[in-house]
Amino acid sequence: MRTPTDARGQEIRHFILARVDEHPHDIAQLTARQFGLTRQAVNLHLQRLLANSDLLRQGKTRRTRFFLAPKKAWRKYYARKQSESDVWESDVLPQISDLPDNALDIWRYGFTEMFNNAVDHSSGTRITVQLKRTAVNVEIAIIDNGVGIFKKIQRAMKFSNARYAVLELAKGKFTTDPARHTGEGIFFTSKMLDAFDISSGGVYFTSVSPLKNPKGTAVWMKLKNSSGRSRKKVFDAFASPGNDYAFSKTVVPVKMAEQSPNDLISRSQAKRLLLRIDRFRTVVLDFQNVNQIGQAFADEIFRVFARSHPGIDLQSRNTNEEVLKMIRRAQNA
Repeated sequence: MRTPTDARGQEIRHFILARVDEHPHDIAQLTARQFGLTRQAVNLHLQRLLANSDLLRQGKTRRTRFFLAPKKAWRKYYARKQSESDVWESDVLPQISDLPDNALDIWRYGFTEMFNNAVDHSSGTRITVQLKRTAVNVEIAIIDNGVGIFKKIQRAMKFSNARYAVLELAKGKFTTDPARHTGEGIFFTSKMLDAFDISSGGVYFTSVSPLKNPKGTAVWMKLKNSSGRSRKKVFDAFASPGNDYAFSKTVVPVKMAEQSPNDLISRSQAKRLLLRIDRFRTVVLDFQNVNQIGQAFADEIFRVFARSHPGIDLQSRNTNEEVLKMIRRAQNA
């Protein structure tokens, strides 16, 4: 039976592990403030985590940084025609088989979808799988030496800029091979994980990937071992019960339509943002980190498009005051 002191100690150490990635320099100060502890008391918990090989320390005194220690690091190379289910069952699953069922279910979906994409789309010769596990999370990377996903989409759609390919992937229901794929894998995988990125040719899906892959494509995925998400909940959030649970809702990151800061001003940019969204019943335009938009851009979306597509529920979120003014002006025109 654990004593209250043991339970509090576990809580403190769990707090450290959960936040050290974002606070490598000041995790001791942050923990002291959170729990009302002295620096000396926090150091005892840090020393225990170091002794258990849960943390690594780099530097001394004020330059000290703490990192999650890898409990397991694994890498293997595959020929491109390898079956994703075989790789999952024989190689990847044994590395993480003790994780909770919901986490395993998410990893099974995400890994097999992304590995299969590399098999079917990359036109490369080799796929590398890397796995790193810590006391808090698992990271998996799938890297191929093929043509590069964004370049392939750019060519297929005749886009002038590879960033437009990223935007289409973010919307979902996009594939260059509709006979064999629905275009849902990347969208749903990105929603299930704590962090997800694709790096290819100097272009990034979310710009959080630690991987650089200028020639082929690198997919990087990360999930907390204690994640409360489930694959079913994510699917249900974007499915329509009235339409046989079809993929009917999307979230469009408007920031991805920018080529340079604050340049979302023209109707042509709005039309590019709106490309293919008539395939959905509910469209949420996410204006996170968008500082301003132009009158023509707003008018094309919230008046012209909205009135010509009354069956689409067009929503917006994360709008600052300036963006909201433009949206309301267009809607009231």
